[in-house]
Amino acid sequence: MKTVLITGCSDGGIGSALSLEFQKNGFMVFATARTVSKMTELQGIPNIHLLQIDVTSSNDIESALEAVRKATDGKLDVLVNNSGQQVVIPMLEMDSEDGRKLFDVNFWGVFDMIQAFTPCLMEAKGTIVNVSSICSYLHTPFMSVYNASKGALTMFGETLRLEMLPLNIKVITVITGAIETNIMKNSPAPILQESFPYFKAQEQITKLASGDDGVQRMKRKDFAKKVVGDVLLGTSGKVWRGASASATRLASLIVPSWILDDILSKTSGLSTLI
Repeated sequence: MKTVLITGCSDGGIGSALSLEFQKNGFMVFATARTVSKMTELQGIPNIHLLQIDVTSSNDIESALEAVRKATDGKLDVLVNNSGQQVVIPMLEMDSEDGRKLFDVNFWGVFDMIQAFTPCLMEAKGTIVNVSSICSYLHTPFMSVYNASKGALTMFGETLRLEMLPLNIKVITVITGAIETNIMKNSPAPILQESFPYFKAQEQITKLASGDDGVQRMKRKDFAKKVVGDVLLGTSGKVWRGASASATRLASLIVPSWILDDILSKTSGLSTLI
């Protein structure tokens, strides 16, 4: 039986949907989250094992690694790095420590997971799946640190794809579009200072942060089917999945920057301040 470990599998998210889809395709699934009790959608399902992993905790990663080694004789076919946080706030109003914590989850957590599980992936000639975002291609205002973390993850994944060739490990970077998840519901609401010019756009920034922006989103299960399909086909490199992903790919290639600036300024609320 093939095996997969997925981070960030709390209820209502991409990780939970991916766990269910991999299980349907005959995988033994190690579904992980910072809090095991928040994975109720996956409880009691055959061949889905729930583990605690805070990707910023070396102890959690080491404990999970030992559990996987014992259960699989040291092999892991697929590692899905899905854990992530999103913050929407003007850069000047963001605490630098919060920015560092976001990078710890979105980038360094992925780094640490890959370093820890690579020996198991080598044994299986496996696949690494990094869940990035269209925000690595879109410079949406008020999301600068999040965009930067996903930009770093995308470049990291593409570089790692080459570095892993001698080890017979494939690397997929999923450029994820809009998906119906609870990531925005779990993000902190931005509280802006009245003395800053961005305060006038508080309402629109709050809508952007909560996902109440009128954007059409792909259902989690449909996204999961596409990504699991990519893995089963032996795909390597970037794949664009989710609502607006293909449009973003095209826009990044052919749309002049001044037009993209105008679109992003209007959708984010920045245009009301200019």
